Amino acid sequence: MLIRSASLALALVALNPTALPARPATTASKRASADARLEALAKRIIDGYLRLNPESATQLGDHRFDGRLSDLGSGGRAKQRAWTKAQRAALLAIPETQLSPENQVDRAILRDQLDGALFQLDGLKSWQWNPLAYNPGDAIYGLLSRDFAPLPERMESVKARLLLIPGLLESAKANLKNPPRIYTETAIQQFQGALAMVREDVGASAAQVGMKDELAPAQDKAAKALDDFIAWMKSDLLPHSSGDFRVGKENFRKELRYTLNSDLSMEEILKRAEAGLKTTKAEMLEVAKSLFASYFPGQTETDPNTLIKAVLDRIAEKRPTNDTIVALATSDLKQAADFVRGHALVSVPDEPVKIIVMPEFQRGVAVAYCEAPGPLEAHGSTFFAISPTPADWRPERVQSFFREYNEAMVQDLTVHEAMPGHYLQLAHSNAFKAPTLVRGIFTSGLFAEGWAVYGEQLMARAGYGGPEVRMEQLKMRLRVIINAILDQKIHTRGMTEQQALDLMEHEGFQEEGEAVGKWRRACLSSTQLSTYFVGASEMDDIRAAAEAKAAQDKVAFDQRAFHDRLLSFGSPAPKYARRLMGL
Repeated sequence: MLIRSASLALALVALNPTALPARPATTASKRASADARLEALAKRIIDGYLRLNPESATQLGDHRFDGRLSDLGSGGRAKQRAWTKAQRAALLAIPETQLSPENQVDRAILRDQLDGALFQLDGLKSWQWNPLAYNPGDAIYGLLSRDFAPLPERMESVKARLLLIPGLLESAKANLKNPPRIYTETAIQQFQGALAMVREDVGASAAQVGMKDELAPAQDKAAKALDDFIAWMKSDLLPHSSGDFRVGKENFRKELRYTLNSDLSMEEILKRAEAGLKTTKAEMLEVAKSLFASYFPGQTETDPNTLIKAVLDRIAEKRPTNDTIVALATSDLKQAADFVRGHALVSVPDEPVKIIVMPEFQRGVAVAYCEAPGPLEAHGSTFFAISPTPADWRPERVQSFFREYNEAMVQDLTVHEAMPGHYLQLAHSNAFKAPTLVRGIFTSGLFAEGWAVYGEQLMARAGYGGPEVRMEQLKMRLRVIINAILDQKIHTRGMTEQQALDLMEHEGFQEEGEAVGKWRRACLSSTQLSTYFVGASEMDDIRAAAEAKAAQDKVAFDQRAFHDRLLSFGSPAPKYARRLMGL
C-alpha cells in the first residue's frame, strides 16, 4: 500500500523540519520583502528540481522535459550536488523569523528537501547499490498511460527517451558496486517487464498513430540495451551482489527523520509500536468474540489467538482470484464512495479514478498503489493499481495470498488506496493553492499514509462493511504496527527472515504469502514501512486535539468540516498541518 512517485533520479526526499517556535513581531514591509524573496526562490528551486529530475516532472504534470532522462552519471551527480548546495545557501539567507506562517513552513520543507538530496547523494549513496534506480520503465510508462497530450506528441517524447536508455544503462554499469543480492534479483525481474513494455506496448501505441516505422529504430536500440543489461546483471552483477541490504543504525536514523518529518525518535516509535501491538490485539479479540459465536454456535474457545485465527479463517473463505480482484475492487470503490457521502465523513471529489492491473515492470515490491495526476497536470486520471500474484508462485502460495486479500480485506484495501484514502486525499491536495508550489511538489509521505490508515479506522468505526471489515481493518492495523517494528529491527537489529515471518504470521495473523512478500519489501526499502504507523498516530493526535478544542469552546465537533480543513493545506507533514489548524 503506497503512493507511487515515478522518478529514476535521486529525488529530493522529505526531511524532518524542526518545530518552529513562536516568532517575534516583524514589520509588514520586512515580511512582504522576505515573503517575496522566499516565493521567488521557491519557484527557482522547483524549476531547477524539475529540470534535474525530468521523470518526476512528467509525473507531476510538467511536460517541458518529457524527452529527457535524468543524468545519473558522475557528471550528473556533480551538477546536482553543486546546484543543491547553491540553493541551500540562498534559502538560508532569507530570515525565517520575517516570513509569514505559511512561508515559514514552506521554507522549512525546502531546506530539508535540499539537505535530504545531499544525504542521498553523499550519505546513503543508493546510486552505488540499487539497480532498481536505473529502471526506465516508469519514464516510458508515464508517457503511454496518461492522456495529457495527443498520442503522436507523446510518442515523440517516448522516442527521445528510448534513445537515451543505452546511456542510462551505461551509467548504471559504471556506478553499481556490490549491491545486495535481493536488489539485483528484483531488478532482473522488473527490467524484463520494462523490456516487454518497450517491445510490445511501445510498438502497439506507435502503430495506433501510424508511427511504427518511425519508432522502430529507437525501439530496437532501447530493447537491445535492456536485453544486454539484463544479461549483464545475470552474468556479472548477480555473482558480485553480496552487499548488505540493511542500511544500519546511523543511516536508518537519518533516513527515518528525512522520510517521516516527525519529531519522534526511532526508539519512541518502536516503543509505541510494541505497545500498540498489545492494545490492537485486545480490541480485535472483542470483535472476534461476537463473530465466533455466530460462526461456531455452541462452541467455545479460551485461547485468544486461536479464537481470532478461527474467525479470520472463516472470513477468508470468501476471496477473489487474479481474474476477479479488479472487478471486486471496482464495486467496492462505488460502495465506499456512497458510504462516505451518506455518512458525511469528508467531501468527495469528482476526479475520476481507474482501477488497473499493476504493470509487470512495477511488480515485486507492493501489492497495490495509488497514483494521482501531478499537481501541475491540467487533466488526468488517478490509478488504483493492484498486483496479481507472480507467475512463478506455486498454487498453495497463490491461495494463501487470496486468503489474505479476501473480500473483506479488499474492501479495507480499497478504503486505504482510494476512498477515502489516497485517491481522495491526493485530489484534495492537488486542489490546494498557495503562494508557492512547495507542498504540491514535495508531498509528505507521512501525511498521505497516515491519512489512509486513519481513513480505514474512520470507515470501520462508522460501520462500513460490518464486523468482518472491522476485523480486517484491525488486522491491517496490526500489519501497520508490525511494519514499523520490522522496518527498524531488520535494518538496525539484525532481525532474520524467520523471526520476521514468525512475527507477521503468529502475532499479526498474516498469511504466508503476505508475510513472504513483506519480508522482501522490507529488504528492498528502509524507513518507508514506518510511515503508516507514525502517520496514523499523528492523525489520531490531531483529531484528539481538535475534539478537545471543540469541547473547550463548547461547540459541536463537525467531523466533515474537520477532515476537509485537515486536507486543505496540501500534504505537509502532520505536525505542520496541526500547526496550521491552530492545534
